[in-house]
Amino acid sequence: MGMMHTVSNASSGPCRPPLLWEQHCCLPLERRADVGELARYRRPGGSFVSVNAGYVPHSAADVSSLIASWRERIAADDRLQLAVSVDDIEAAGRAGDVAVAFDLEDSGPLEGELDRVGHFYDLGVRTMLPSYNNRNAAGGGCLDEVDEGLTVYGRALIREMNAVGMVADGSHCGARTGLDMCEASEQPVIYSHSCMRSVWEHPRNITDEQAKECAATGGVIGITGVGIFLGPNHATIDALVRHIDYAVDLVGPEHVGVSTDYPFDHEDFNAMLEQSPELFPDSYTRWGPINFMTPEDLLTVEDALLARGYPHDAVTAILGGNFRRVAALVWR
Repeated sequence: MGMMHTVSNASSGPCRPPLLWEQHCCLPLERRADVGELARYRRPGGSFVSVNAGYVPHSAADVSSLIASWRERIAADDRLQLAVSVDDIEAAGRAGDVAVAFDLEDSGPLEGELDRVGHFYDLGVRTMLPSYNNRNAAGGGCLDEVDEGLTVYGRALIREMNAVGMVADGSHCGARTGLDMCEASEQPVIYSHSCMRSVWEHPRNITDEQAKECAATGGVIGITGVGIFLGPNHATIDALVRHIDYAVDLVGPEHVGVSTDYPFDHEDFNAMLEQSPELFPDSYTRWGPINFMTPEDLLTVEDALLARGYPHDAVTAILGGNFRRVAALVWR
């Protein structure tokens, strides 16, 4: 299992464990959400966490005020550090803190204004999805019957993200839209939290073609810890590693990462699923309450991969080195 020369753990020194990079998790989307929950990712070697700050229902003003409130409380928590740059992530790791940035799960909060990409970047948003499950102004979603791909506006959005330094993310997009993103982007594209459709047939999972085109951009597929995407509601390390194994065999260890999509308000989410099943397709509701891999589960992935015989450089890459490489290339 050879590694590309672009992956290195030299920056973490000989004694420190590798960096853990959690590319997507979800606090409750309210200003008073308990940001201290993010300290559950603390570990030797350091951790970076990207937190969802909005999606389809949110306006630009909603997202801006939410992030402003969270930033204030992250800055006041001595276990957390806001990360503007990759250097900040290294510094947080050395201090034993969790580095935090934000992502948007839909381009809707831009409200059609491309200059808001720069505005959100300045607030700490480092990753954005063009579309969330269903078609919007930018492109198609994974739950659409037909995905017609990125729109003209969607292509302009990818160009603007490239210019600003924000990473384009194909999770939740339709397959055609994801492929179009890889073709349109001059920077690496990621699937921040997506499993492999060849391992488990689910509309939220990505095809081999999507994975290969993502890797061709220099990007990373973040295998996610949601039970219904891993298998028939299997939120286990074994299920996660099965998808990692498949992705590594397909595109190489330098293009695979981890990203749980853990919702800290999962009880509320499952209550909504139970009360309003008509809002979700059968592929979401079939197994009852959805199981999610916790931050504590994610902290065991490193040992699970080593126990599987993965070499240390591959584990370092998958655990965080690959997403860190993308950030170092794309972030301004």
